[in-house]
Amino acid sequence: MTEKIAHDYKQQISRLSLVPSSGGVFEVRVNGNDIYSKRATGEFPEEDAIAAEVGKLLPSRS
Repeated sequence: MTEKIAHDYKQQISRLSLVPSSGGVFEVRVNGNDIYSKRATGEFPEEDAIAAEVGKLLPSRS
C-alpha cells in the first residue's frame, strides 16, 4: 500500500512515515486526519480505496 501511495502521489507527498505497531493495528492518517482504522472496522482496507482517500486530502502541485 505504501508503494502505491508513494508512486501515485510522489509529486504531492513531502513526507511518508510508517510507524510499526502490534496487535493488528493498521491506521492511515494524512496531515493529522484519520483516513482509516482497522481497529475501528476490524477489517484490512482495500489498497485502491485508501490510495484514493489519501489523494483527496493532498494538496495539488503543478
